Parts: sequence; C-alpha cells; structure tokens
Amino acid sequence: MSEEKVVLIVIAPEKFRDEELSEPIKYLEKAGIRYDIISTKTGLAVGMLGGKMLVEKTVQDISQQGMEKYTGILIVGGGGSPEHLWNNTSLQNLVKEFYSKGKIVSAICLSSVVLAKAGVLKGKLATVWNDDAAIELLREGGATYKPEPIVTDGKVITANGPLAAGGFGEKVARAILAL
Repeated sequence: MSEEKVVLIVIAPEKFRDEELSEPIKYLEKAGIRYDIISTKTGLAVGMLGGKMLVEKTVQDISQQGMEKYTGILIVGGGGSPEHLWNNTSLQNLVKEFYSKGKIVSAICLSSVVLAKAGVLKGKLATVWNDDAAIELLREGGATYKPEPIVTDGKVITANGPLAAGGFGEKVARAILAL
C-alpha cells in the first residue's frame, strides 16, 4: 500500500483569499490527497469573500508535534497574509523544515513572501501578487521574480493570486503525487 499523502494548508485567521483555499482543495480531494488546515490562532477564520473555516490547530502546534506526516505545505494568500503570516517565525521555521526535507513548498498571492522570508527562495524563480512591496520582499529573499500566474522551481511552487488558484491547486496536487 502506498503511503498516504497529506498537505498542510496554512491560512490567515482573517482576510484569507477564499478561492485560494477552495480551488486547491478541489484538486487535492480529486487526487485523493488529505489535508489539514491550520492558522496562527484557533477558532473561526473568515475569508475576504466571507467564507468561514474552523481552525483547530495552529502553526505553533504543528511546530511542536512535528511535520513528518505531511508531504507538502500550501500557504494561502489574501489581505490577511502580511499582518498574520509574513513575519510569523514559527511558520518560517516550518517552511524551512519542509524545504530541507525535500517536501513540496507552495504559496499563492501575497503569501509567497513567507517563502522569501523563510529563505527558501534564494536562487529560485518565483511569483507573487502584483504588489511593489511584495515583489521587493521576494527579491530581498534572493528570488528572481517572474510576473507569471504560476511558477515552479524544483519543489517550490508559487502563484500570483485568485485567478491562478485552480492551476496552482492542480500543480501542487501533481507534485505531491509525484513524491
């Protein structure tokens, strides 16, 4: 029997981008990949379009329990990302750990900045939401910014926003299955 594939999905506790969560989930489910959704705090997370997600575990919980069961991490973007995710050191450390273990590391929209701040984009091609500050932070993290909807460089997958969410979800699901 093949090992079960599980993705760790990270959302901001408020103002995450709804379709950047729902679209990738569709592709993960279609591929038979399970997922856990976490945030920086537990409780009801509310998306920019009003979607609600009950969060029972935090980034901190996973940092303490370990991430062995996960095949990859997917960080959802949206307006809450800069405030809640960009400078979260527990999340950055988690991203570093996934990357160092050769797992899939992915982020969409403004959350690509988390990967840059975690140091995993050095020498990599990446994309982010078309925002000057976010693009600058990507470059500061050593990435080569590509203004494309979805950019894959090795086991790192980034996408630029809601319109790319479906294709991003499909790419992440394929990459997870290939591991």
